[in-house]
Amino acid sequence: MPTRLRTVVFTDLANYTASVGRSDRSMLRQLLSDHEQQVLPPLARNGGQVVKNLGDSFMVMFESATDAVRAALELISLRAAGGLNLRVAMATGDVEVIDGDAFGENVNLASRILSRTPEGEVWFSHSTLLCMNQAEIPWEPVGRLGGLKGITGEVEVFRAVPPDRVFLPELVREAAMGQRLVRLGRGAPIPALPDGAVVLLEGFRAGSEELDGVVDRMPAIPPSHIWALWYNVAPSDRHQWLGQGHGVIVGQPAALSRALSGAVPARQSTSDTMIIDLNGVSVMDLVVGGLALPLVPMSEVVSSYTYDLLSDGRWVNRSEQAVARVEVTSGAVRLEALKPGLLYRGRQLPTGEVVELATADTVIGPSGPVQFIALQNESYQGLLLADSTIRVGVAPGQRTELGREPGLPGLALLDRRGQENIRWCPGPRAARARAGGFTLDRALAGRRQCAVEHSDLGLMLVSIHDRCKTWVLEAGQLVNVADRHPVDEGALIVAGTTVVALRAPEG
Repeated sequence: MPTRLRTVVFTDLANYTASVGRSDRSMLRQLLSDHEQQVLPPLARNGGQVVKNLGDSFMVMFESATDAVRAALELISLRAAGGLNLRVAMATGDVEVIDGDAFGENVNLASRILSRTPEGEVWFSHSTLLCMNQAEIPWEPVGRLGGLKGITGEVEVFRAVPPDRVFLPELVREAAMGQRLVRLGRGAPIPALPDGAVVLLEGFRAGSEELDGVVDRMPAIPPSHIWALWYNVAPSDRHQWLGQGHGVIVGQPAALSRALSGAVPARQSTSDTMIIDLNGVSVMDLVVGGLALPLVPMSEVVSSYTYDLLSDGRWVNRSEQAVARVEVTSGAVRLEALKPGLLYRGRQLPTGEVVELATADTVIGPSGPVQFIALQNESYQGLLLADSTIRVGVAPGQRTELGREPGLPGLALLDRRGQENIRWCPGPRAARARAGGFTLDRALAGRRQCAVEHSDLGLMLVSIHDRCKTWVLEAGQLVNVADRHPVDEGALIVAGTTVVALRAPEG
């Protein structure tokens, strides 16, 4: 039986399980009846063919990818009109129909994307983006999803934007919260811009001379700080605008105003600030200040590895919520954008773009700037620097330990479990390390590795562990601390995969 090119759509009634738990049988029947009566008409109007009804969800096929997304947007708008709250996902590709049911890789992909789609949103695959009329559908990238059951690798996902919603980029949200967002309409004079201003151009036609003219008259600000508000835009105009390093917010003016009025602070770290100060006064704070990148290949065990950056600034082995991924190979450190919004050398990185980092490069993400320092060292290839909220105070006469399990008072070095970020070398040595639970954190950091102690002579970095080396960055080079080494404010200590920065005490 020949396959057919179709867009497969899955709808889902959000919070269905919780609703069932609060409903008797008559209420449940009414809920499912309301669901069917509200969902089926928009699907039929746009050419959808229902394949199956699963009670709280429908599987539907469309010959047109554009019609499929239009139907999904119509479904999502039901909530604004007092209807049910839905989520919708889709993928486009070859489908085989057998006995009225549909099968194929894109059926599975649409179902898996639905499992990650938030309520009230429409997500779709890259294949759907390519097949639909992009100038007719308001859309924006979501990022890349990994770990989808039955789907190899990671998939790039996009969302359609309903007329009553705007999804604020972090840079714009932060500028609004800091009163640095300047909304500039057609015909309005360019005002004096505050430091760090983000300019949002509204009402300008994409690709127009008027738009180019106002950009040319703009004061000297980074291209990444100039955004345009568009709801529907031709692919060529979008590509040209983004290629100049600018940003796009997809939405209507009224929806943007609502989003800005309800904006909340973007940075809400899940890490708590930890200050240990036994004597009540700190002479220096030790701050977790970044990620150290060990050199590869490593002892016939690790040929390359990755770490994922979360929106709150934490580095983890692997996460579906990551905004970026750094990969360390022999002689190169590369960064890949996993979600939109990363700024690199004054431009936004499209999702999926990979750049090779050079020393002093800075990548700006949701939690702020991350600076890369390249190293020529026997053990490390580079450092990714950004202070976190985790800090420990060093009091007068106090000795503060660093390690995976330091004595008190102490600062615990990161101990990330799991091996999914490691690419192994061939051979028995790597096989034994893999079986033995090898991780970079545990291989390079001891339970009690080093200490910073204060005395009348000042601050000293003291090596404790006899095998795990401790380093300090001086004049752009790592110096191994074999015994004791004087340190002061601004020093960077490298212990395992953790960079610890010496900072002036808070308050």
